[in-house]
Amino acid sequence: MDFELSDELLALRDTVRKLAQDKIKPRAREIDLTGEYPQDIFDELRRADLLGLCIPEEFGGSGAGILGLTIAIEEVTKYSNVLGLMLLLTRLPTGPIMIAGTEDQKQRYLPGIADGSRRASFCLSEPGAGSDVAGMQTRVVPDPDVEGGYILSGTKVWISGGVQADWFTVFAKMGDPSSRQHSTIGAFIVDGDSPGVSRPRVDHKMGVKGIDTAEIVFDNVKVAPAQVIPGDFRLIMQSLNAMRPVVAARGIGLAEGALMYATEYAKARPAFNQTIADFQGIQWEIAKCATEIEAARLLTYRAAWLADQGKFTKEYVPYLSMSKYYASELAVRASGLAVQMLGAAGYMEEHPTEMYYRDARQLTIVEGTSQVQLGLIARGVLTHDLWWD
Repeated sequence: MDFELSDELLALRDTVRKLAQDKIKPRAREIDLTGEYPQDIFDELRRADLLGLCIPEEFGGSGAGILGLTIAIEEVTKYSNVLGLMLLLTRLPTGPIMIAGTEDQKQRYLPGIADGSRRASFCLSEPGAGSDVAGMQTRVVPDPDVEGGYILSGTKVWISGGVQADWFTVFAKMGDPSSRQHSTIGAFIVDGDSPGVSRPRVDHKMGVKGIDTAEIVFDNVKVAPAQVIPGDFRLIMQSLNAMRPVVAARGIGLAEGALMYATEYAKARPAFNQTIADFQGIQWEIAKCATEIEAARLLTYRAAWLADQGKFTKEYVPYLSMSKYYASELAVRASGLAVQMLGAAGYMEEHPTEMYYRDARQLTIVEGTSQVQLGLIARGVLTHDLWWD
């Protein structure tokens, strides 16, 4: 058993770490305060060839896989969860295409993501269907004018990167929208400039400001046969299962950034003729949080390793869900600890701890809430997919 990263992954980590320190750290607070999309940082990621980490080399990517993407996201999220999300969006909408797409779809849509000339979003959630995916109302009906084509109608909400997206991976029901049969759900690629596509609302968020979350409306949008991704509901689940370590990486990076900042503050802040860091109570909290960070990393790297082997089907779900659950909840605990260690100062905008605190909450909700992850883990134990005998 080898716990060391390969030379290639170590080099990737060091490259991203330096970029994060030099380019992202100085901009993180400004991005949060203005809420403006950080195009300059996107361009830095593109120049560093970091937008195609999870995309195979034959489609213009670097082939670093989910583990490579996980490592990169961990580094940038130490300073900005927004940039972790930016990198995540290179995998979330492309996942269904890489898992089940046709060769033509891969050739048409993946290279643009890898070279930064195109951006995409993943359209799953709806006003009345978040965790309850089978409750979605967006539907497709056969296009009477095009054999094998469809007409798509519905509304998707809370779509990260929806404003900047050039194309969308959209999930919809084929036929009766009241049906809860998983087999009726399909996946479709929709170009953002297609007639009938609109983005009428941008959400005002508590945190992770800088990449807009938007409402996307599809009003009788024509979908060509070549834009239908083969597969059904299992494609949704496999796509999301493979993303668990990617989201977990954002939690680990945020926890690391928050703890590092609070620790440096505690070492410099005088109190009662010593520093805050000299108090045993503070030291124990630092130690517990550091231990949880390392535990989360082990869970996450294992999950990424499994996903890179295509092990994101039912029997591996507990291991993948554990990483997302544990790391995202850790982000909340670590950011809360950081605020508390700084006291009143931690609540003020002059320190990034309050930004970490706001951003952390998102991670326990997106791409499967903590409660959904607990349900998946428990189901794995009950069905003996996760068992110790």
